[in-house]
Amino acid sequence: MPIPSSEFILNRDGSIYHLNLLPDQISDTIITVGDPDRVALVSQHFDSIETQVSKREFVTHVGYYRGKRLTVVSTGIGTDNLDIVLNELDALVNIDFVTREVCPLEERINLRIVRIGTSGALQADIPVGSHLVSEHAVGLESLMQFYPLVETGAEIEFATAVQNAIGLDYRPYCVLGSDLLREQLGEGMVTGNTVTCPGFYGPQGRALRLEPRFPDLINRLAQVQYSNAEGTFRLTNFEMETAGYYALGRMLGHEVVSLNAIVANRATGEFAENSDQIVNDLIAKTLERL
Repeated sequence: MPIPSSEFILNRDGSIYHLNLLPDQISDTIITVGDPDRVALVSQHFDSIETQVSKREFVTHVGYYRGKRLTVVSTGIGTDNLDIVLNELDALVNIDFVTREVCPLEERINLRIVRIGTSGALQADIPVGSHLVSEHAVGLESLMQFYPLVETGAEIEFATAVQNAIGLDYRPYCVLGSDLLREQLGEGMVTGNTVTCPGFYGPQGRALRLEPRFPDLINRLAQVQYSNAEGTFRLTNFEMETAGYYALGRMLGHEVVSLNAIVANRATGEFAENSDQIVNDLIAKTLERL
């Protein structure tokens, strides 16, 4: 059955509404970044660029790196933007733009999506300047209140431990990222469990003129421990997108991993003076391994 035009919105040139892309303008391996200016920092390594498209905060470059076709796209900040980006990337490969029908199951394409972003460490033993690959992500924001995410028993228990540690009125959600991409890209990186927050100030325990509801949030998160048959897990870092990536990726059937440049350590109060170089090193490392 065709998807109504009010739900599957196309521009006059036939491109998807927000990303402004046509189906043949993305590859099956996609690097995502938050900052639109960071797209060029990735694509400058390409041997050639075939497509450059921008609309609002969404900038896309498609090109070749050592013979491999890659896409890099900016998402902006937060899981609300990810709801747009991941749904539209999926639509580009799994919905017929002529008939407006979802492709048959046997024809659907599974994308490989790699987030490269900055993050702050929660634990004193994770140094500023390190690179961290997210195993699990715990979402403190509300995106999954609107989707039928299925979590494992262990994920629910981990999320409940976070809820109890903070004293939240609701249970966060918890999702495991792609084992495949984590093994391919994460060698030598810190392996961690990432908290995704709905904001940068109060939701991450920062106080300027407004006092946050949980002024000791950092300590509460850092002390979370969850144990099961596979071991003991702790929270290592936080940012504003990873849990949304992992949850939407699971439901849509895509492989997704989050790679984090640790530019701050909230436990020690440090912030990197060379944050740009930490990110650039992570970009180069990721491209080499893809």
